[in-house]
Formats: sequence, structure tokens, C-alpha cells
Amino acid sequence: MFTLFCMVWMLFFDQNDVFTQMEMRGRLADLEEEKEYYIDKIKQVNEDRRELLEQPGLLEKFAREKYLMKKTNEQLFIVIDSETPEVLEEEAQ
Repeated sequence: MFTLFCMVWMLFFDQNDVFTQMEMRGRLADLEEEKEYYIDKIKQVNEDRRELLEQPGLLEKFAREKYLMKKTNEQLFIVIDSETPEVLEEEAQ
């Protein structure tokens, strides 16, 4: 009887019950996926950084395209694709 009580307690009422453990495993899987995403993103940024430092011509191109920089005697025209406005909003943030 005592064994049955202990098992029921551990399965349903304990702080580390079965449902909590399943929830924690799901959260762990999500965090591991997020970790992989950020590791890939860091690799991509480091590669871009290395290329920019090795080739000075790419630095100007990168600044113009990514940060919309321009020379003092130039005018800048931004063409927005009407199908993907949410991409530009995400980059602005």
C-alpha cells in the first residue's frame, strides 16, 4: 500500500512529476534548436566579417546595402518590393 502511495505521489503530485518532466524535455528540445540556429548565425557573421576585413571594396558595398549609407554628393532611392514589407520591418528593428 505504501509503495502504491509513493508511486502515485511521484507520478502526479511531486514537484518533478511526469507531466513536468515531459514539459521540460520539450522546452529543452526547443532550446537546443535555438542554440543551433544561433551557432549557425554566429558562423555566418564571422565569415562575413572575415570577408569584409580582407576585401576593402566589399566594406563599402556592405555599408551601402545593409545600412543604406551614401556619399555626400549622392541621392539614395529605396525600392521596396510590395510582396515582402515585413522583411524590411524586421531588419529595421
